[in-house]
Amino acid sequence: MSNKISEYFANDPPSFFDELTNKPKSKEMPAEGSPAAGSTSSGGNMMSNTFTGFFQAPEYVETPEAEDSLKVGEDVRSLWELPREGEPGKLIMPGIHLQNDLPDPISIAVTQHLGEAELAHRKILRVDDVTQDERGLRTLIHAGCYRTAVNLTGRLLTIYGQGYGRSGQPAKHSPHSLQLWFSRLALLAKLGEFELLNAEAEPFGQLTSPDVFYDFYPEMYNGKSGSIACFSFRLLLAELPIYLGKPHIALDRLSQLHVTSREIMEHYINLRNKPAEEFWQRRCERVLHSIINCGLMMKKFSMIDDIMEGTLLKRSNLSKEEQRTLYSAWGRIYLQIGDIFGAEQKFAVSRRLREINTSPDLRDLVDKGLIAVAKNDFPEAYVIFQKALHLDSGNTMILNNMGVCLLYAGKLKDAINLYERAINLNPQKSLNESLLVNLSTLYELESNNSKAKKFNLLRLINRYKPDLNISIEICLKLQTIN
Repeated sequence: MSNKISEYFANDPPSFFDELTNKPKSKEMPAEGSPAAGSTSSGGNMMSNTFTGFFQAPEYVETPEAEDSLKVGEDVRSLWELPREGEPGKLIMPGIHLQNDLPDPISIAVTQHLGEAELAHRKILRVDDVTQDERGLRTLIHAGCYRTAVNLTGRLLTIYGQGYGRSGQPAKHSPHSLQLWFSRLALLAKLGEFELLNAEAEPFGQLTSPDVFYDFYPEMYNGKSGSIACFSFRLLLAELPIYLGKPHIALDRLSQLHVTSREIMEHYINLRNKPAEEFWQRRCERVLHSIINCGLMMKKFSMIDDIMEGTLLKRSNLSKEEQRTLYSAWGRIYLQIGDIFGAEQKFAVSRRLREINTSPDLRDLVDKGLIAVAKNDFPEAYVIFQKALHLDSGNTMILNNMGVCLLYAGKLKDAINLYERAINLNPQKSLNESLLVNLSTLYELESNNSKAKKFNLLRLINRYKPDLNISIEICLKLQTIN
């Protein structure tokens, strides 16, 4: 049995059972750790309990800004390096590339495999069901109707003269229009629509053009200075090449983003402005988390060690809980490269940072369970993950790992029952892409007649899931004709 810990994790497609079934991977299926896999964890992947030590697609759609709790002025938030005088000022002229709305692939699959009668049970919000503004957009995102949200951004951007066919046409930018573009591109990233994402993001470059700064519109903004585009938009554009299989380009862009962010932080250090310094320090760390994520994909583990030890853990005002989270994440990265001893050392530091006389919490239990998996002690790992599940019922990362443990212990039917029970108890949460991939693969291992059970999963998806981050072909291994 391979010692690669990533084989045991079920965080991103393809299924971790692919090695067992000895089936060639579909041409459409992303490689392990591919950004085509939808992420179900928080935006700060590395800092979440569900971080498993390998690449996870960044999350922008449902994650509130970590910096919003810091009270600083708009001048601090929007400070950015202005284009240098004398440089050619190429303006940003974006436009939507789709003439029609994004189709609903779940409806298409249900119609083809189950018929119109089943499709009648599909109840999701449509564009006309919500207000045609940011409030309507938030309603759709909160409901998980991401494709409908993309379609609403198309309508709203058309009002700004930046709709279909407007690419290359002059446009004025405002905080509202750029926020709409950021929301649209973040949604496309979440949905795995990378070809469209790349085409629509291309005019923005790295947001260095003069017309995305308030200074370009002195009369409109009464002499206000700084970036109109939000920092998260810059971060998303820097990470974009990851989705296109070019992590080395993303690493260059993220490094430049970190240099500029650090220069601004040092500017506020010199001004002795502590709140602004802390604000930009948080932004620097957000970029470093993205660089680590990129490094995981490129397997640059020595670079990750340098960032963890030399930068992230050096911050003087790190809380014990923040230190603990970082050491835990570091340990999980060590597991990914097969260094069990190194991982145990990091986890030990993390445990020592826990409050004295407190019981092991979710992070401790997951760390301990992953070590047991790495040592091939699947019965022990199962017991540990079971305890963790009591603390966070429905956590799909834990459920997936419990399924792995049961399978490797020779309990295929128990693994299937575990997943089916979780879906029946909480279909909205448990019809998670990675769990669906794994359950579909288990059905194939169990029987040659797996299609009927997959159709039952499709019925549940139809009734409970507005959207999936990956295709039905990958999720359920059902072929759908577009």
